[in-house]
Amino acid sequence: MGLFTRRRTSTTASSDTAPPPAPDLSKAQVKRATRTRKIWALLTSFFLFVAVIFLILVEIGGIENKSIIRDWYFIRIDVANIIPASVPNFALINTIAQTLGLHDFYQVGLWGFCEGYLNEGVTYCSPPQTLYWFNPVEILSSELIAGASINLPSDINNILSLIRIVSRFMFGFFLTSACLSFVLIFLTPISLFSRWWTLPIALLTFLNALLSTAASVIATVMFVIFRNVISSVRELNISAEIGNYLFGFMWTASAFAIFACVEKIIVMCIAL
Repeated sequence: MGLFTRRRTSTTASSDTAPPPAPDLSKAQVKRATRTRKIWALLTSFFLFVAVIFLILVEIGGIENKSIIRDWYFIRIDVANIIPASVPNFALINTIAQTLGLHDFYQVGLWGFCEGYLNEGVTYCSPPQTLYWFNPVEILSSELIAGASINLPSDINNILSLIRIVSRFMFGFFLTSACLSFVLIFLTPISLFSRWWTLPIALLTFLNALLSTAASVIATVMFVIFRNVISSVRELNISAEIGNYLFGFMWTASAFAIFACVEKIIVMCIAL
């Protein structure tokens, strides 16, 4: 009997030391937590929506000869007063460039380029081309009249292959980020209904911010170098300028993509 008594006492003692059950959350607490997560999710979707808008502006810049968008470009090259290596015996029309058969300026967008004259503005935009890259040597050479030639900086010829590769990466990153941002606008609220979606959506948001920022960095570095190289030979009298509108659009899109990513990571840490 003593043995059974000791067992019963031990069992009773162990049951007394068991942790108390966790109290159930009240409906008010659950509602408050859900409302907070909903606000964060909607704010993330809003940031992604803004990013999509500015990425679309980057995509449509210079695709047609229409007001406003034809003046959105990454870089504008002014050859109106270029000094040629050899010129046929023709009288000057308006500018040296027109005498050579060239347009006065060329503007580079994501899908193609536009060209025009100083006194007329943009007169032509090339058809949109997937994975477009700007080849100034090919374009200028194709427009020169017979017997005319110009000596472009040798550094341009040396970096043409690099420009082609980098431009295609930039094109792919911008387009992928625009599509991914649009999809994430609608995927983000799903994390409210299941925590299993929180991590995958956070990873996609991070990937989107990475693509958008990488594309903006590539565009900035490439076109700043391009501007410096093409303006380096003062004897040619070629000038180039960066497009403030398109650069502003792409960096604004990148900033909001980063905001969405940071916010989603914070929500993920809270949820997990």
